[in-house]
Amino acid sequence: MSTTQSPTSQRRALVVRGGWDGHQPVEATELFLPFLEESGFHVRVEESPDVYADAAYMEGLDLVVQSVTMSEISPEALKGLLAAVAAGTGFGGWHGGIADSYRNSSDYLQLVGGQFATHAALHPPAERKGEMDDNYVPHRVEITEAGRQHPITAGLDDFDLVTEQYWILSDDLNDVLATTTTKTREWEPWHRPVTCPAVWTRAWGQGRVFVATPGHQVDVLQDPNVRTVVERGLLWAGRALPETAGSAA
Repeated sequence: MSTTQSPTSQRRALVVRGGWDGHQPVEATELFLPFLEESGFHVRVEESPDVYADAAYMEGLDLVVQSVTMSEISPEALKGLLAAVAAGTGFGGWHGGIADSYRNSSDYLQLVGGQFATHAALHPPAERKGEMDDNYVPHRVEITEAGRQHPITAGLDDFDLVTEQYWILSDDLNDVLATTTTKTREWEPWHRPVTCPAVWTRAWGQGRVFVATPGHQVDVLQDPNVRTVVERGLLWAGRALPETAGSAA
């Protein structure tokens, strides 16, 4: 991977990818590399979170984009990531690459503010084939009132997807920009609809955290609404997006 240092006037972004191949971490991150470069970022790509332990490199970094589902992180790497975000580095990503990473690390979960718990599935056994699309269900992503004023989601309407719908465990430090509601199903153990954040931001020290739960694979990320949210979210986390909603619409 490239380790060329960018000019001091240029923003610096680190893309970290890996973990479960089902989320297409390489293909998904490649989708956004040209956008980041066109937006003025010098981009370095790493295939492991071990780079987070490099304090000299992490210092002053503007943005970390992570796509690492499950997997593990060393104590040194986690310490480096936490320190960088607290000092002002933005941290962003989508789907399991950020909201289902490093399941054994409570400190990481606290940083992100939301953890994948499950996703609804089609009716068993009539509609399930033992494939990933067993979990593809129609659902709506609804922009919140706060989201209508935020530069990441301003100007977007509610939109529909047929893909994985994440059930997220979260806390109220998040600023929720969009939600999705998992319906009741007679074959499931929950007894009422459950609304979870689908897009949120989080202030952590001097840093900004951005998470979007849609993005199971590249085809979902290419949805115009999802792609807009992710692109704006990464710019916002890296402080390359205007503060006012009107400038983003």
